Amino acid sequence: MMQMKKIVGIFCLSILSLGIFAFTYKTQLHKSKPFPYKQMGFSKEEAAAYLLNRFTFGPTPGQVQAVANEGIENWFYKQLESNDPDTSVTNRFNSLHLDAVDLSLTDMVNTYPNNGVIVAMARKAGIIDKNDTSISKQEYREKLREFMLQRGFKPMAALERQLIVQKIIRATYSNNQLQEVLTNFWFNHFNVSLTKPACAPYILAYERDAIRPHVLDNFDELLLATAQHPAMLAYLDNASSVSNNNPVEAKRLQKLAFNNNGTFKKRAAAEGLNENYAREVMELHTMGVDGGYSQQDVTTLARILTGWTIYPMFKNSPANEQIQKLTPELMEKRGFVIQNGFLFKPNKHDDGPKTFLGKNFPANGGYQEGVVALEMLAHHPSTAKFICTELAKHFVSDTPSNNLIQQMSNTFLHTNGNIKSVLITMVSSNEFWNKNNERAKIKSPFELAISSVRATNAQLNMPYQIFNWCNKMGQKFYYYQAPTGFPDRADYWINTGSLLSRMNFGLAFAAQRIPGIQVNLLALNNFHEPESAEAALETYSNILLPTRNNEQNIQRITPLLHQEHLTQKISAVQSKSNIETTNNEIVMQSQAMNTSSTPASLSRVVGIIIGSPEFQRK
Repeated sequence: MMQMKKIVGIFCLSILSLGIFAFTYKTQLHKSKPFPYKQMGFSKEEAAAYLLNRFTFGPTPGQVQAVANEGIENWFYKQLESNDPDTSVTNRFNSLHLDAVDLSLTDMVNTYPNNGVIVAMARKAGIIDKNDTSISKQEYREKLREFMLQRGFKPMAALERQLIVQKIIRATYSNNQLQEVLTNFWFNHFNVSLTKPACAPYILAYERDAIRPHVLDNFDELLLATAQHPAMLAYLDNASSVSNNNPVEAKRLQKLAFNNNGTFKKRAAAEGLNENYAREVMELHTMGVDGGYSQQDVTTLARILTGWTIYPMFKNSPANEQIQKLTPELMEKRGFVIQNGFLFKPNKHDDGPKTFLGKNFPANGGYQEGVVALEMLAHHPSTAKFICTELAKHFVSDTPSNNLIQQMSNTFLHTNGNIKSVLITMVSSNEFWNKNNERAKIKSPFELAISSVRATNAQLNMPYQIFNWCNKMGQKFYYYQAPTGFPDRADYWINTGSLLSRMNFGLAFAAQRIPGIQVNLLALNNFHEPESAEAALETYSNILLPTRNNEQNIQRITPLLHQEHLTQKISAVQSKSNIETTNNEIVMQSQAMNTSSTPASLSRVVGIIIGSPEFQRK
């Protein structure tokens, strides 16, 4: 134990030294020279538009000029602080009765229990009988619904809906846009999914408590917060990972292993080490698949993290009642650790000595060796390269240079993994301001939908409709099943039929055919209606795509202005399976449509612009 404490002490001292260096380094970065946009060929307004497209969910009307006037460096550094009041977001939460967003994790679990918990409680209370085959499905549901009302429970679907709506509201209306963009980025990086019922009750709190507060902190804080949150513990199964190399647990499992008649129990055999989280935390969260670790390191890390599980928050459950009998003093003496839904169970932990990534961990390391192992991962050079590559791919281009990644990695290592400093290094580089990267990134369906709302000053009275359309366009966010998260590259989003789906969204959005979304298109042009469809196309292209050279895009989409039954024809073309996917797909398909003299309404013009290839770029 003394040896372990010595290791931890040395490690903490090293981190403290890094922290002091990081503070000095960050101070120097904040005093660095202006961003090199002028020498790379950007005007101040073009630079402002570029920053707004990459570090927000899209500029709002007039924002490009406002940021240019403020100074793009000033705007960016203010966004790094992420402390602007968000009264608009709060007011919308209140008007939409999003009561769950401020609930504690414990209250959330006890207000929105999952279906399995409700069924178990109803059976225990005698409300339903699993052996009663005469009851109809309708009667079964009615009994469960009545039971939930009596106990004050709310359906899990209502919590999931609030999770989705709050994300849409924050992305659309928050003043702290960089924080929201990074929340979206890091959630995808540390993905969990509503498709796993055991994970679902915790996801709103996971994004709120483990992701959003740490998106601009040091990386180790973000890593530890996600590792210990019930959502991740449930999603990647670490909550059920226990060790047989523990005298207390080995004895318990031995008792469970056999039935009274001497036959072996399958359930007992299934209990033991689970390597899912250990593998993914190295492959996807930190070092990367080629980071230099072995399968033995995966197994060892899984052993190190045994006993990391979920605190039983559901009141009156057997596990909760059992743990409530223990006093805090007794729990501390026995080595238990409790914090915000996380529980370390010393009797489930592997007490043996271990070697992880070449570092020896003495026996009886307990909870702290898990923290040390995650800190090792957070500060590993492979992690620096992997994380900086992911950030550069998201904010610069799908294929950032090795030189840029190396610059960012050096900053990561020299600042204790400080995310703010890494972003400053990136935005201060010539590569970020390379004109070839200006329009190199493609919006995801979520980014497209939110940027459309922001660009038009639309009002979202029924925000959930945005989710429905994102789902139609191929991004059912919060439901991506794989731990990889959605791929962050153009060829994933621009696939067969995707541009046609986006055009359909643009037309429906601008024509106000999406319920609960209000758009005043004339207000964007000071209530002046252009004299023709062609004039409207030019005017509103400049409004929705400020500072860009829109001439080529206008040429591409002009043939769509007078298409009769445009929406129906696009839907018909989209249903064909032999569509070739390019950025010009919509325009090429328009050549097969008969033109007519039907005048184009302003809503159609704006819808076509939103669905155009140029608006898909950020």
